Amino acid sequence: MELSCTSQRDARLLSILRRELALSSGLVKRLKYRGAFTVNGEIAHTDFPVKPGDVVRVRLDEDVPDYPAQEGDLHILYEDDALIAVDKPAGMLVHPSFSRNTGTLANFLLGYYEKTAQPCAVHPVSRLDRDTFGVVLLAKNAHVHAKLCEMSKSGAIEKTYRAAVFGCPPEAEGIVDAPIARVSETSLLRCVREDGKPARSRYRVLERSPDTALLELHPLTGRTHQLRLHCAHLGCPILGDPQYGTAASRAFSAAHGLFSQQLCAASLRFSHPISEKTVEIRSDFAVTLDFPAAEDI
Repeated sequence: MELSCTSQRDARLLSILRRELALSSGLVKRLKYRGAFTVNGEIAHTDFPVKPGDVVRVRLDEDVPDYPAQEGDLHILYEDDALIAVDKPAGMLVHPSFSRNTGTLANFLLGYYEKTAQPCAVHPVSRLDRDTFGVVLLAKNAHVHAKLCEMSKSGAIEKTYRAAVFGCPPEAEGIVDAPIARVSETSLLRCVREDGKPARSRYRVLERSPDTALLELHPLTGRTHQLRLHCAHLGCPILGDPQYGTAASRAFSAAHGLFSQQLCAASLRFSHPISEKTVEIRSDFAVTLDFPAAEDI
Protein backbone atom coordinates (compact mmCIF):
# COMPACT_ATOMS: atom_id res chain seq x y z
CA MET A 1 0.00 0.00 0.00
CA GLU A 2 1.16 3.53 -0.76
CA LEU A 3 0.11 6.88 0.69
CA SER A 4 0.64 10.18 -1.07
CA CYS A 5 -0.18 13.88 -0.92
CA THR A 6 0.75 17.13 -2.61
CA SER A 7 2.15 19.60 -0.11
CA GLN A 8 0.37 22.90 0.34
CA ARG A 9 3.02 24.44 2.59
CA ASP A 10 6.72 24.80 3.38
CA ALA A 11 7.62 22.22 6.02
CA ARG A 12 10.02 19.49 7.00
CA LEU A 13 9.08 16.08 5.61
CA LEU A 14 8.44 14.79 9.13
CA SER A 15 5.73 17.40 9.63
CA ILE A 16 4.03 16.39 6.36
CA LEU A 17 4.19 12.72 7.33
CA ARG A 18 2.69 13.34 10.76
CA ARG A 19 0.05 15.95 9.86
CA GLU A 20 -1.10 15.51 6.25
CA LEU A 21 -0.54 11.73 6.03
CA ALA A 22 -1.33 11.07 9.72
CA LEU A 23 1.49 8.54 10.21
CA SER A 24 2.15 7.54 13.80
CA SER A 25 5.55 8.39 15.28
CA GLY A 26 6.25 4.67 15.71
CA LEU A 27 5.56 3.94 12.05
CA VAL A 28 7.75 6.86 10.92
CA LYS A 29 10.63 5.50 13.00
CA ARG A 30 10.16 2.00 11.56
CA LEU A 31 10.11 3.21 7.94
CA LYS A 32 12.65 6.05 7.98
CA TYR A 33 15.70 3.85 7.22
CA ARG A 34 13.97 1.72 4.59
CA GLY A 35 13.85 4.31 1.79
CA ALA A 36 10.07 4.36 2.17
CA PHE A 37 9.69 8.16 1.90
CA THR A 38 10.04 10.00 -1.41
CA VAL A 39 9.58 13.61 -2.46
CA ASN A 40 8.97 14.07 -6.18
CA GLY A 41 10.18 10.52 -6.74
CA GLU A 42 13.45 10.87 -4.85
CA ILE A 43 14.16 9.11 -1.55
CA ALA A 44 14.17 11.68 1.26
CA HIS A 45 14.91 11.75 4.97
CA THR A 46 12.51 13.16 7.55
CA ASP A 47 14.38 16.50 7.77
CA PHE A 48 14.01 17.18 4.02
CA PRO A 49 12.54 20.65 3.30
CA VAL A 50 9.26 20.15 1.44
CA LYS A 51 7.89 22.97 -0.73
CA PRO A 52 4.32 23.70 -1.88
CA GLY A 53 3.52 21.48 -4.88
CA ASP A 54 5.97 18.74 -3.91
CA VAL A 55 4.52 15.22 -4.07
CA VAL A 56 5.21 13.15 -0.98
CA ARG A 57 4.80 9.37 -1.15
CA VAL A 58 5.14 6.66 1.49
CA ARG A 59 5.57 2.96 0.71
CA LEU A 60 4.07 0.96 3.56
CA ASP A 61 6.33 -2.10 3.75
CA GLU A 62 5.44 -4.81 6.24
CA ASP A 63 7.78 -6.97 8.32
CA VAL A 64 7.86 -10.70 7.60
CA PRO A 65 6.11 -12.52 10.48
CA ASP A 66 7.91 -15.21 12.48
CA TYR A 67 5.05 -17.70 12.11
CA PRO A 68 3.99 -19.75 9.08
CA ALA A 69 1.14 -19.13 6.67
CA GLN A 70 -1.46 -21.92 6.66
CA GLU A 71 -4.57 -22.83 4.72
CA GLY A 72 -7.65 -22.88 6.92
CA ASP A 73 -11.30 -21.99 7.09
CA LEU A 74 -11.94 -18.25 7.36
CA HIS A 75 -15.42 -16.78 7.53
CA ILE A 76 -14.79 -13.29 6.15
CA LEU A 77 -17.52 -10.81 7.09
CA TYR A 78 -16.00 -7.69 5.51
CA GLU A 79 -12.93 -6.83 3.45
CA ASP A 80 -11.47 -3.88 1.56
CA ASP A 81 -7.97 -2.61 0.76
CA ALA A 82 -7.41 -1.33 4.31
CA LEU A 83 -9.00 -3.84 6.66
CA ILE A 84 -10.68 -7.19 7.08
CA ALA A 85 -13.12 -8.63 9.61
CA VAL A 86 -13.43 -12.35 10.34
CA ASP A 87 -15.98 -14.36 12.33
CA LYS A 88 -13.77 -16.27 14.78
CA PRO A 89 -15.12 -19.53 16.20
CA ALA A 90 -14.75 -20.52 19.84
CA GLY A 91 -11.53 -22.40 20.59
CA MET A 92 -9.33 -20.53 18.11
CA LEU A 93 -6.48 -18.24 19.18
CA VAL A 94 -6.27 -14.91 17.36
CA HIS A 95 -2.47 -14.82 17.26
CA PRO A 96 0.37 -17.34 17.78
CA SER A 97 1.92 -17.56 21.23
CA PHE A 98 5.17 -18.91 22.61
CA SER A 99 3.57 -22.31 23.11
CA ARG A 100 1.56 -22.46 19.88
CA ASN A 101 2.82 -21.21 16.52
CA THR A 102 0.21 -22.73 14.18
CA GLY A 103 -3.53 -23.17 13.85
CA THR A 104 -4.43 -19.61 14.80
CA LEU A 105 -6.51 -17.02 12.99
CA ALA A 106 -3.31 -15.14 12.12
CA ASN A 107 -1.79 -18.23 10.45
CA PHE A 108 -4.92 -18.76 8.34
CA LEU A 109 -5.22 -15.08 7.46
CA LEU A 110 -1.58 -14.96 6.34
CA GLY A 111 -2.29 -18.00 4.17
CA TYR A 112 -5.30 -16.22 2.69
CA TYR A 113 -3.20 -13.14 1.89
CA GLU A 114 -0.60 -15.30 0.15
CA LYS A 115 -3.26 -17.17 -1.83
CA THR A 116 -4.89 -13.93 -2.98
CA ALA A 117 -1.51 -12.22 -3.64
CA GLN A 118 -2.09 -9.46 -1.11
CA PRO A 119 1.13 -7.99 0.37
CA CYS A 120 -0.56 -7.48 3.73
CA ALA A 121 0.29 -8.17 7.34
CA VAL A 122 -1.86 -9.35 10.24
CA HIS A 123 -2.66 -6.49 12.62
CA PRO A 124 -5.48 -7.37 15.07
CA VAL A 125 -7.47 -4.37 16.30
CA SER A 126 -10.03 -6.27 18.37
CA ARG A 127 -8.63 -9.28 20.23
CA LEU A 128 -10.88 -12.00 21.59
CA ASP A 129 -10.13 -14.68 24.17
CA ARG A 130 -9.65 -18.15 22.70
CA ASP A 131 -13.18 -19.23 23.67
CA THR A 132 -14.96 -15.95 22.89
CA PHE A 133 -16.37 -16.03 19.37
CA GLY A 134 -17.54 -13.45 16.86
CA VAL A 135 -16.18 -10.43 14.98
CA VAL A 136 -12.42 -9.84 14.94
CA LEU A 137 -11.29 -6.68 13.14
CA LEU A 138 -7.80 -6.58 11.61
CA ALA A 139 -5.89 -3.92 9.68
CA LYS A 140 -3.92 -4.83 6.56
CA ASN A 141 -1.03 -2.48 7.30
CA ALA A 142 0.57 -0.69 10.23
CA HIS A 143 -0.77 2.75 9.26
CA VAL A 144 -4.41 1.67 9.30
CA HIS A 145 -3.73 -0.37 12.43
CA ALA A 146 -2.46 2.70 14.29
CA LYS A 147 -5.52 4.72 13.24
CA LEU A 148 -7.97 1.98 14.25
CA CYS A 149 -6.25 1.39 17.59
CA GLU A 150 -6.48 5.11 18.37
CA MET A 151 -10.16 5.01 17.44
CA SER A 152 -10.68 2.01 19.71
CA LYS A 153 -8.96 3.73 22.64
CA SER A 154 -11.09 6.84 22.21
CA GLY A 155 -14.34 4.84 22.05
CA ALA A 156 -14.91 5.60 18.35
CA ILE A 157 -15.45 1.89 17.60
CA GLU A 158 -18.80 0.81 19.03
CA LYS A 159 -18.51 -2.79 20.24
CA THR A 160 -21.58 -4.88 21.02
CA TYR A 161 -21.41 -8.28 22.68
CA ARG A 162 -24.03 -10.80 23.69
CA ALA A 163 -23.69 -13.21 26.58
CA ALA A 164 -25.75 -15.97 28.18
CA VAL A 165 -25.33 -15.70 31.93
CA PHE A 166 -26.30 -17.66 35.02
CA GLY A 167 -28.85 -15.65 36.98
CA CYS A 168 -30.06 -12.19 36.01
CA PRO A 169 -29.12 -8.62 37.04
CA PRO A 170 -31.66 -6.98 39.36
CA GLU A 171 -32.03 -4.03 36.95
CA ALA A 172 -33.05 -4.28 33.29
CA GLU A 173 -30.06 -2.16 32.29
CA GLY A 174 -27.18 -0.34 33.89
CA ILE A 175 -23.45 0.32 34.02
CA VAL A 176 -20.86 -1.74 35.88
CA ASP A 177 -18.04 0.49 37.16
CA ALA A 178 -15.50 -1.86 38.73
CA PRO A 179 -11.68 -1.54 38.45
CA ILE A 180 -9.71 -4.55 37.19
CA ALA A 181 -6.28 -5.75 38.31
CA ARG A 182 -4.06 -8.79 37.82
CA VAL A 183 -4.62 -11.52 40.39
CA SER A 184 -0.82 -11.55 40.82
CA GLU A 185 2.21 -10.36 38.86
CA THR A 186 2.70 -13.77 37.27
CA SER A 187 -0.97 -14.66 36.69
CA LEU A 188 -2.86 -14.18 33.44
CA LEU A 189 -6.12 -13.98 35.39
CA ARG A 190 -7.70 -10.72 36.49
CA CYS A 191 -9.96 -9.69 39.35
CA VAL A 192 -12.14 -6.77 40.40
CA ARG A 193 -10.08 -4.82 42.93
CA GLU A 194 -10.03 -1.24 44.20
CA ASP A 195 -6.41 -0.66 43.15
CA GLY A 196 -7.06 -1.88 39.61
CA LYS A 197 -7.35 0.09 36.39
CA PRO A 198 -10.70 1.83 35.72
CA ALA A 199 -13.16 -0.39 33.87
CA ARG A 200 -16.74 0.32 32.83
CA SER A 201 -19.30 -1.77 30.93
CA ARG A 202 -22.91 -1.10 29.95
CA TYR A 203 -25.44 -3.95 29.98
CA ARG A 204 -29.05 -4.52 28.98
CA VAL A 205 -31.20 -7.58 29.66
CA LEU A 206 -32.61 -8.95 26.40
CA GLU A 207 -34.25 -12.13 27.67
CA ARG A 208 -34.82 -13.95 30.95
CA SER A 209 -35.48 -17.52 31.99
CA PRO A 210 -35.82 -18.99 35.51
CA ASP A 211 -32.07 -19.68 35.80
CA THR A 212 -30.42 -17.62 33.06
CA ALA A 213 -30.49 -14.38 31.09
CA LEU A 214 -29.34 -13.07 27.73
CA LEU A 215 -27.45 -9.79 28.00
CA GLU A 216 -26.31 -7.18 25.51
CA LEU A 217 -22.96 -5.78 26.61
CA HIS A 218 -20.97 -2.71 25.61
CA PRO A 219 -17.41 -2.39 26.98
CA LEU A 220 -16.73 1.30 27.62
CA THR A 221 -13.09 0.54 28.40
CA GLY A 222 -10.84 -2.23 27.11
CA ARG A 223 -9.44 -4.23 30.01
CA THR A 224 -8.45 -7.89 29.68
CA HIS A 225 -11.36 -10.22 30.55
CA GLN A 226 -13.48 -7.14 31.32
CA LEU A 227 -16.92 -8.42 30.31
CA ARG A 228 -16.38 -11.80 31.93
CA LEU A 229 -15.33 -10.16 35.20
CA HIS A 230 -18.08 -7.56 35.15
CA CYS A 231 -20.78 -10.16 34.59
CA ALA A 232 -19.39 -12.17 37.49
CA HIS A 233 -19.25 -8.97 39.58
CA LEU A 234 -22.96 -8.45 38.85
CA GLY A 235 -23.60 -11.90 40.30
CA CYS A 236 -24.34 -13.31 36.84
CA PRO A 237 -21.26 -15.18 35.56
CA ILE A 238 -21.15 -16.05 31.88
CA LEU A 239 -22.18 -19.64 31.23
CA GLY A 240 -19.33 -21.95 30.26
CA ASP A 241 -16.70 -19.64 31.79
CA PRO A 242 -14.21 -21.90 33.61
CA GLN A 243 -12.18 -19.12 35.24
CA TYR A 244 -14.73 -16.62 36.51
CA GLY A 245 -17.81 -18.80 37.00
CA THR A 246 -19.21 -19.97 40.31
CA ALA A 247 -19.69 -23.57 41.40
CA ALA A 248 -23.40 -23.22 40.56
CA SER A 249 -22.81 -21.69 37.10
CA ARG A 250 -20.20 -24.33 36.25
CA ALA A 251 -22.55 -27.11 37.34
CA PHE A 252 -25.40 -25.67 35.24
CA SER A 253 -23.05 -25.24 32.26
CA ALA A 254 -21.78 -28.82 32.51
CA ALA A 255 -25.32 -30.17 32.82
CA HIS A 256 -26.30 -28.41 29.58
CA GLY A 257 -23.13 -29.13 27.61
CA LEU A 258 -21.78 -25.58 27.69
CA PHE A 259 -18.01 -26.13 27.85
CA SER A 260 -16.87 -22.78 26.41
CA GLN A 261 -17.93 -19.33 27.51
CA GLN A 262 -21.16 -18.13 25.92
CA LEU A 263 -19.82 -14.72 24.91
CA CYS A 264 -20.06 -13.41 21.35
CA ALA A 265 -18.56 -10.27 19.79
CA ALA A 266 -21.83 -9.59 18.00
CA SER A 267 -21.06 -6.40 16.06
CA LEU A 268 -18.70 -3.49 15.42
CA ARG A 269 -19.70 -0.04 14.16
CA PHE A 270 -17.20 2.68 13.25
CA SER A 271 -16.19 5.33 10.74
CA HIS A 272 -13.79 3.87 8.17
CA PRO A 273 -10.27 5.20 8.85
CA ILE A 274 -9.68 5.99 5.16
CA SER A 275 -13.05 6.66 3.50
CA GLU A 276 -14.74 7.89 6.71
CA LYS A 277 -17.92 6.05 5.69
CA THR A 278 -19.86 4.27 8.44
CA VAL A 279 -19.08 0.55 8.58
CA GLU A 280 -21.18 -1.94 10.55
CA ILE A 281 -20.08 -5.57 10.79
CA ARG A 282 -22.25 -8.27 12.37
CA SER A 283 -21.31 -11.79 13.42
CA ASP A 284 -23.23 -14.73 11.99
CA PHE A 285 -22.83 -16.53 15.32
CA ALA A 286 -25.55 -16.25 17.93
CA VAL A 287 -25.93 -16.67 21.69
CA THR A 288 -29.29 -17.95 22.89
CA LEU A 289 -30.92 -19.41 25.98
CA ASP A 290 -32.02 -22.44 24.00
CA PHE A 291 -29.70 -24.95 25.67
CA PRO A 292 -29.86 -28.73 25.31
CA ALA A 293 -31.79 -30.34 28.13
CA ALA A 294 -29.58 -31.95 30.79
CA GLU A 295 -30.96 -35.39 30.04
CA ASP A 296 -29.99 -35.02 26.36
CA ILE A 297 -26.29 -34.45 27.11
